Amino acid sequence: MTTVLDPTNESTPAQIERAMRPESLAGLTVGLLDISKPRGNVFLDRVEERLAAFIDAAQAQSDALGFDPSRLFVEHPIQDRTDDEMRAIADQAVDQLIMSISGP
Repeated sequence: MTTVLDPTNESTPAQIERAMRPESLAGLTVGLLDISKPRGNVFLDRVEERLAAFIDAAQAQSDALGFDPSRLFVEHPIQDRTDDEMRAIADQAVDQLIMSISGP
């Protein structure tokens, strides 16, 4: 069991089971949310830089190996998007995915 301390000042800490964690993030979608804590934006900007570097590194590795894997990156940030904007991003991603697997 894990004790979870609620910042809303609950009278008794909750005892809950921890959620199962995946062995890897490969193929999963990770969402980052700025909750307006001090320097939270600095942290998220750094995460964004690292993810962008990952995309560049994936392309460099692809070029070096002579292998062009299918991959799809969607525009970010997404945390402040409306439902309609998220649907539009998803619709565009589906179109790109279909084009990548069906060819020109």
